[in-house]
Amino acid sequence: MKYLKLSLKLKLVLIICSFLAIWGANALVEQSAAGKTFNTTPKMPHNKVGLLLGTSKILANGRLNLYYKYRIDAAVQLFKARKIDFILVSGDNSRKNYDESTTMKNDLVSRGIPTDKIYLDYAGFRTLDSVVRSKEIFGQQSITVISQPFHNERAIYIANNKGIKAVGFNAKDVSMRYGMKVQFRERLARVKMVLDLVFGKQPKYLGKKITIQ
Repeated sequence: MKYLKLSLKLKLVLIICSFLAIWGANALVEQSAAGKTFNTTPKMPHNKVGLLLGTSKILANGRLNLYYKYRIDAAVQLFKARKIDFILVSGDNSRKNYDESTTMKNDLVSRGIPTDKIYLDYAGFRTLDSVVRSKEIFGQQSITVISQPFHNERAIYIANNKGIKAVGFNAKDVSMRYGMKVQFRERLARVKMVLDLVFGKQPKYLGKKITIQ
């Protein structure tokens, strides 16, 4: 009975600590991004480069990923409003038959974005990698992040901690029912992100510098 009580107390402590970690990470991210995300273009500040964060186009069930569709829409809107001059597409190309960046580029071109205005980062495996590489590889000190609001907030927090001036242009979000799992993962991702920054986690790959011009 004594060991059972200790076990229950330990579980309670772990639950409380987990809750505090999730609450604290979320508060830090929201505070960091306050006033730095935009839903429309008129009040958007201009940046040379828009960092379009990658995701898969097709879901496991074969349907179009709405997160993907709305990010493409947002990037096109931002470029055509002349709020950015170039689009840096940062996605996962860790497998031979999986290339988020090229897929997004093709859809951007089909929507009228000139090929020479699009740069690809094939090593955007995580948001931290994408943001850090925008500075270390592509030389940007100031960026406009393009993704859904929750994702932009996390990217801005990373940017602030890496000496990058960042704002976010919010792609249309999905319904709560559609994105419930993503929202749950986002809370855990924010905790992991804070830990990664505290312990100095670096991108998986850096490499040769690329000039955007």
